[in-house]
Amino acid sequence: MAGRTVGLLVVAAGGPGVLHETTGVIARHQGDITLVEILERGPEVDRLYFEVELPGDPERLIEELEATSVVRSVVAVQPFQRIYGKRIIIMGGGAQVGQVAIGAISEADRHNIRGEHISVDTIPLVGESDLAEAVRAVARLPRARAIVLAGALMGGDIERAVREVREQGLLVVSLNMAGSVPDAANFVVTDPVQAGVMAVMAVADTARFQSDRLKRRVF
Repeated sequence: MAGRTVGLLVVAAGGPGVLHETTGVIARHQGDITLVEILERGPEVDRLYFEVELPGDPERLIEELEATSVVRSVVAVQPFQRIYGKRIIIMGGGAQVGQVAIGAISEADRHNIRGEHISVDTIPLVGESDLAEAVRAVARLPRARAIVLAGALMGGDIERAVREVREQGLLVVSLNMAGSVPDAANFVVTDPVQAGVMAVMAVADTARFQSDRLKRRVF
């Protein structure tokens, strides 16, 4: 039976061994760590963030963490999934990214009012190598569900990166552009505002839209 996921903001003494000691305590409480980030690292203080699935109440875990020699304080917070939810990543040329963002943000607002949690991230970026690296990196981002590639010309290594992340379960939406990326994407949308809308609809639980049931790929 799945437990409750809790976020833990840990302030600890700086130096080696902090992760070893804190994760050991979490393991003793049968906590399943689903996310860990080092927010700040210094000679005096480390700030760590964990998301942990626990079978019971987090209070005992927090007490034991604070009792260790390295931890100064622990605060329980809402996990990122509860606050920011699923992430849509828009990348490419600045003008096109901005137009896609208009559609994505407007549509996300409509679903978030109904109880969803969908956030939109943008990065204006040009160059085959930089874009290919950025596409591959999305697969490493927590909670990322979809990429929208917004530009006038994309292909080569970007296309290979698109095929790689699709195999890892990411949805890829492409603007109708020159190059081979549109051939590799899940679907292609000519209007950038509509591309943002459709990307959000594809990941929203409160939408009836299902990208894998589309009879067309180009819109």
